[in-house]
Amino acid sequence: QVQLVESGGGSVQAGGSLRLSCVASGRASSTLVIGWFRQAPGKEREFVASISWTGSTKYYADSVMGRFTISRDNAKNTMYLQMNSLQLEDAAVYYCAVGTSLLRRRPQDFGSWGQGTQVTVSS
Repeated sequence: QVQLVESGGGSVQAGGSLRLSCVASGRASSTLVIGWFRQAPGKEREFVASISWTGSTKYYADSVMGRFTISRDNAKNTMYLQMNSLQLEDAAVYYCAVGTSLLRRRPQDFGSWGQGTQVTVSS
């Protein structure tokens, strides 16, 4: 079993940047597909980005393409989500989770969810 802990959330003005971190422990995390998701109040959890275990393949939701960058440092068992040009609609709780396939984007295809980190964007 792998455990994930997110951090790095906070409050930022529109146009600003944040970098989220997801630290993995337990099972060999370097072999895992990792996904970032977010959930805003009253909305369903949605896919943001995912990354292969080597870091060579990445996928993004259309809404964040060109603004967010997912990366990982397997030596540190840490995955990152760099968020630039933040918009009001990016405000949500962000979660990282373990997946089995890069081709899947549904929350139910991921597991070992972290506790989430809050991102607030103000105008």
